[in-house]
Amino acid sequence: MTARANYRRIYVWELPVRAFHWINGFCLLTLGLTGFLIGQPFSVSYAQEPSYQYIFGTIRFLHFAAGYLFLVNMLVRTYWGFVGNRYASWKEFIPTSRQWLADVIETLKVDILQTKVEGRVAIGHNRLAGFIYFLTMFVFAFQALTGFALFASMSTSWVGKAAAWIVFPFGNDLAVRQWHHGMMWFYVLFSIVHIYLVFYHDYVEGRGTTSSMVGGWKFEREDRLEP
Repeated sequence: MTARANYRRIYVWELPVRAFHWINGFCLLTLGLTGFLIGQPFSVSYAQEPSYQYIFGTIRFLHFAAGYLFLVNMLVRTYWGFVGNRYASWKEFIPTSRQWLADVIETLKVDILQTKVEGRVAIGHNRLAGFIYFLTMFVFAFQALTGFALFASMSTSWVGKAAAWIVFPFGNDLAVRQWHHGMMWFYVLFSIVHIYLVFYHDYVEGRGTTSSMVGGWKFEREDRLEP
């Protein structure tokens, strides 16, 4: 008979981390859909006086509102990276040793070559996911800054004015808009890969990766826990 593995229930994702995850997902979906329509507007046939129609005004409002929520959510997560538990800490996401590189290679073998998970596993993010998570925060910041830089020319908001300087390195608003719109496709690709890998790792590791982002708990085999 095969010996049954002993599992330990571990609280990994604190409420602020889980809230960031789902709010961020909502913002990215809203920003992506409304941003695509702003960049590729459809024609509207008005059955009444155009002043009574405000379709694109509503779309732009939703985009701006989601942008503000996206910015606040990102700032809260940045702060929590310094005061949260070890699984939320920025120190977990930055490469600091040769073992980190070995862990990344092992993760790539599982993700790409679909080898079996062997040895100890990270309780929170694996090394590769953590590093990509860290880099993605810079991409989030870039998207927020370019978005509010474009907003500055049509608003008196201090947030927009604070980001207005972003236009100068790019040369003009059109270049900023092209970068801002183009980065939307990065988020589309990122979301597809992220969702796939979450379900894939949940399947091959069997430790509640998907449900942990709802309740915060993971179930880890004791013989695979990090020391």
